Amino acid sequence: MKTKFKRLLAGLAAGALVSALSLTAWADAVILHTNDVHCGIAQNIHIAAVTQYKHDLQKENPAVILVDAGDALQGEPLGSLTRGAAVVRIMNGAGYDFVIPGNHEFDFGMDRFLELAPQMACGYYSCNFIDKRTNDPVLPTHKNITLDGKKIALIGVTTPETLVSSTPRFFQDENGKFIYGFCEDEDGTKLYAQVQKTVDRARAEGAEYVVLVTHLGTNGAVPVWSSGAVAAHTTGVNVIIDGHSHEQYTRVDKNKVGEDVLIEQTGTKLSTVGKVVIHDDGSISGELVKGLTALDPTVKQIADEELAKVDEQLAKPVGTATLDLVTDIGGERRVRNGETNLGDFVADALRAFVHADVAFVNGGSFRAPIPSGTITYNTLSTTFPFANSLVKRSVMGQQILDALELGAAKYPEESGAFLHVSGLTYTIDARVPSSVESNAQGAFIRVAGPYRVKDVMVNGEPLDLTEDYTVVGTSYIMRNGGNGMTMFEDTPLLFDSALSDVESIAAYIEAQGGTIGAGYENPEGQGRITIIE
Repeated sequence: MKTKFKRLLAGLAAGALVSALSLTAWADAVILHTNDVHCGIAQNIHIAAVTQYKHDLQKENPAVILVDAGDALQGEPLGSLTRGAAVVRIMNGAGYDFVIPGNHEFDFGMDRFLELAPQMACGYYSCNFIDKRTNDPVLPTHKNITLDGKKIALIGVTTPETLVSSTPRFFQDENGKFIYGFCEDEDGTKLYAQVQKTVDRARAEGAEYVVLVTHLGTNGAVPVWSSGAVAAHTTGVNVIIDGHSHEQYTRVDKNKVGEDVLIEQTGTKLSTVGKVVIHDDGSISGELVKGLTALDPTVKQIADEELAKVDEQLAKPVGTATLDLVTDIGGERRVRNGETNLGDFVADALRAFVHADVAFVNGGSFRAPIPSGTITYNTLSTTFPFANSLVKRSVMGQQILDALELGAAKYPEESGAFLHVSGLTYTIDARVPSSVESNAQGAFIRVAGPYRVKDVMVNGEPLDLTEDYTVVGTSYIMRNGGNGMTMFEDTPLLFDSALSDVESIAAYIEAQGGTIGAGYENPEGQGRITIIE
């Protein structure tokens, strides 16, 4: 897919450019880009092939750089078992020139991210990642480069959804006050203003072209924080290299004054490589490149070394699945908007492990199915790459209802907050509009109107809103408020395990005799979640 468009540069910068073009035969400036690699460095296009492609292009045209739009460090055991270090080493070998943090760069905690950031050879950039104690950006906001005479500013932008989709506690002090933020507010004004401020600064520093490298997304993203919204509310941006929503597209949107902005995203796990070209006539084109096979030997060796270390840890068998435990049904990520047998199985495992009344598992936890056959730690770690621990709390019935309502708020759209359950059944009446209210950080406040969740039964009995129940889930939602699940704050803590979700599931499989399958034959689950359309 390829789009090419021309834009007229305004002011003195345009005059200088046109004058230079008339005197110098500039080569094209090429920006290669990736996003949402999620540790998938050898699954589709090998990262060594990305490096080789860059080198091959540079043989004919030195004006080629490589950038990443976030979410590289987490998503598979390569990231979780090394707390991001292996991926940083590989990306350094690949020769990235500009990198931004996505929401999952913070999954190992703020302290760990700040340890890793200086280890990234090119550095991390984000104009809207703010230390609220000083109101200053935590990272450099942008980088000015010159490619064959073309003065280009690269500006990093990280989604404000990070405050919810990563672990909120990581951005708070010991008193629960947010000390880091991402220019979040309800209408996007703070984000647009911060981006515009940085664009204006880059232009004042001489940038003739401005490229936003963003982790914002389109489909499923908060609309006011999407890449399209940022384009529509700013000026002076030529290109947005995007990530976060795992989509593949090259499109042209309009900015605040009706000028063209090229927006491009490559999917996830190196399914494609993006290629933005600023041509010698001032036009800009974008395409998604597939089928890269030639490998840079040095980068391949680095990747092989790191993968071998992890594989050794993950090869141990845990048990056997007699059937497929699924995340997707009908080509859609059912695990984020409906019941699956995998969701039922995992919720059962967590509840049994700590002997709770109810178990919750958020749909965003599942990153891969469990196929029939031998189950190893690698299988489980691929499904649950985030190394969350188990947390058990004493929770009121009202808080259970609120959590279910928040999980169902976006239905039928996908949501990482969608809750799979054990010990409980419930109905979602999709005819009832969601009235969930959240704050600027995405944290749950209240349900302002009728509940779309109803007929909640706990172990065969109607949910009592005033009764105490024991509820287990991962630390992500039960301790850290992930996906906005703040209704569990300040509830009595009964159990905070040092074991990860993977270790807990492995222990459950072993307790079941090492074989999983009976009772989970239906991919759509056991009927714990009923949906009325």
